[in-house]
Amino acid sequence: MIPSLLDIARGAGARILEFYGREAGVEAKADDSPLTLADKASHEFIVARLAELTPEIPVISEESAAEDFAVRSSWTRFWLVDPLDGTKEFLKQTGEFTVNIGLVENGVPTLGVVHAPAIDLFYWTDGTSVWKQSGNAEPVRIDAGRYDGGRPVLVASRDHAGPEVKALVERHPGAEFRSMGSSLKFCLVAEGAADVYLRDVPTMEWDTAAAHAVLRAAGATLRQTDGDPLDYNKPELRNPAIVTFRPGAEGLF
Repeated sequence: MIPSLLDIARGAGARILEFYGREAGVEAKADDSPLTLADKASHEFIVARLAELTPEIPVISEESAAEDFAVRSSWTRFWLVDPLDGTKEFLKQTGEFTVNIGLVENGVPTLGVVHAPAIDLFYWTDGTSVWKQSGNAEPVRIDAGRYDGGRPVLVASRDHAGPEVKALVERHPGAEFRSMGSSLKFCLVAEGAADVYLRDVPTMEWDTAAAHAVLRAAGATLRQTDGDPLDYNKPELRNPAIVTFRPGAEGLF
């Protein structure tokens, strides 16, 4: 299934890039804005292709209305899709926006593809191994490795950092601080390039599912900041504050 998902993500990314770089001053979604058109084009492509690939599996996408929980509560498998994650990165033309496609089974993300089309970068997992591919290079198998107790590398959003993130940085004044857009922040932890990613501003389930699958297979942990697991298919699809860390880095948070 992974080759098909990679093709779908690449096709969605190509449709986003048709609108990328237009009207750079647009700051909010309007019906005819490049951002809205890119979102819709990616969403429509992904949903149509997933319906062909797995007609028996329902889809929740950021760009479509989710079924009522009374219906969703009986689902054991469903796709969670963010057709364009990283609104501000798209508008600022940093290239750090992604297409996220994740499969959730019994409340757990098991398959995931994260694609950054503007920089031609992929991360994906089949549930057992994790792979990274940049451009036309051969895919490389990655894992989170283990924090060795040295100078920590902390990750946070440029545009969505709250007070807990500031407090984390203050507790580790000698840490290296990295900032990146969209779900690529999770992938930094998955490949061992960062130790902790704290997100104390709420996200939605489609923001995290694909990268969560990548993290799990890479040996890293994503959980709520209160210590509980991050569940999926909740009555409300909003996530609470979350933290991601690789093995050995639990004590940094």
